[in-house]
Amino acid sequence: MPEQGKASQDFVAIEKIERGVVHLKKGGVLRVIMVSGINFDLKSEDEQNLILNSFQNFLNTLDFGAQFFIHSRKVNVKKYLDRMHERQEEEANELLKIQIEEYIAFIRQFVEENQIINKSFFVVVPHHKAISVDPTKSLIGLFNKKKGVGEKLSDEETLQQLSQRVEQVVLGLEQIGLRAIPLEDEELIELYYNLYNPQLVERDDAKVAELKKP
Repeated sequence: MPEQGKASQDFVAIEKIERGVVHLKKGGVLRVIMVSGINFDLKSEDEQNLILNSFQNFLNTLDFGAQFFIHSRKVNVKKYLDRMHERQEEEANELLKIQIEEYIAFIRQFVEENQIINKSFFVVVPHHKAISVDPTKSLIGLFNKKKGVGEKLSDEETLQQLSQRVEQVVLGLEQIGLRAIPLEDEELIELYYNLYNPQLVERDDAKVAELKKP
């Protein structure tokens, strides 16, 4: 049982988030990449096999550990409804005002009665300064396929190698036909906020809209 009176920050494994890099209290660093999805079931058998083979080849190119995970959250429609209210106030036609009001009421009731889940896909790319990491740990604790060996790298060398890993992962995913975008500070803070507060609905994420651009 956690000690009473201990600050909640003491239970968070993150030391700081800076320039898109998550610095962990135990010395590791990582970057989180948001990845677009593929409707695999709608693909033909040949296309499915091609995707699977391409993904397998991509994994074989990695000589470092990485984590793939799906984050499911209840969709927050508050901002959307706020925009609809603004649209209603600007509308001069009384009939359209009534229709917008009815639409807002319908959306609000529908969301209350039916959970709308948004799924986001991520790849976590870690780097450790010759530190052994428990492979059973999850996103916050991290994992690594290999124990660190040799002397510890400097902070600059660690960040440089982390950047190279991220570029390799992004390029490999794009070759499969996926869009991959490394998260920056604001998106990372939002993601971890959601992870540490699973009882709350999803907060808005600018990267989601960016990934959905045609």
